[in-house]
Amino acid sequence: MASTAVADANAGGFGVGAAGVGQVLDGSNPAIVRLRQLVDGPQSSEGWRRCWEQGVTPWDLGEPTPAVVKLVQSGTLPGGGATVLVPGCGGGYDAVALSGAGRSVVGLDVCDAVIQRARQRLSSGSTPNVTFVTADFFTWAPPEPFHLIFDYTFFCALDPSLRPAWAARMDELLRPDGELITLMYLPQDQDSGPPYNTTVFDYEEVLKPLGFFIESIEDNDVAVEPRKGLEKIARWKKTPAGTETPI
Repeated sequence: MASTAVADANAGGFGVGAAGVGQVLDGSNPAIVRLRQLVDGPQSSEGWRRCWEQGVTPWDLGEPTPAVVKLVQSGTLPGGGATVLVPGCGGGYDAVALSGAGRSVVGLDVCDAVIQRARQRLSSGSTPNVTFVTADFFTWAPPEPFHLIFDYTFFCALDPSLRPAWAARMDELLRPDGELITLMYLPQDQDSGPPYNTTVFDYEEVLKPLGFFIESIEDNDVAVEPRKGLEKIARWKKTPAGTETPI
């Protein structure tokens, strides 16, 4: 699969933290209409860059996602040298929020302009365990796989034809004993995308054949107001090769 076909969604996660408040992410929002014009299909690798350049970023909270803050405060994330990947990191707020407790975090995005802004904010703070990288999620080759990958609505920004490639890449980038956390945005009545209509089954359909199973799933009770009732948090584990996936 060509890199230009799959690079498009690297800057397109619907949620990574300019307004500081959530927006409605459907065709009733003029910003979503404009976003769809700019992206213009799965082959538009420049579309997401144009969105950032023109400030058409209705998914961007301008601050850490509340669900990420809650996860960090829960004390249930791996620490002590664990490595974390945030694909489609946008402004990098979630990557920074995840960097405590000895975790080393990589924020990855295809849009260099937003990565440069994230680096500038980082240099003015005191978070040495975060690295921001401009690269294509589908072709990037890190030195080693990660203990944890956090995907906030990156999935629903992908053209549905690219979802199997998303799952395969998650499998490649995650350690055999690693964890994938997906904050799922689950719209059902979109007439086009992004964001595309998405269900929990859509995730299961591409992840289960690769040995992933849901260890826990719950409603996102700290979702921003326009997205309440439309988000779930799932924590996935990988089964060792040759073993049966738990039911």
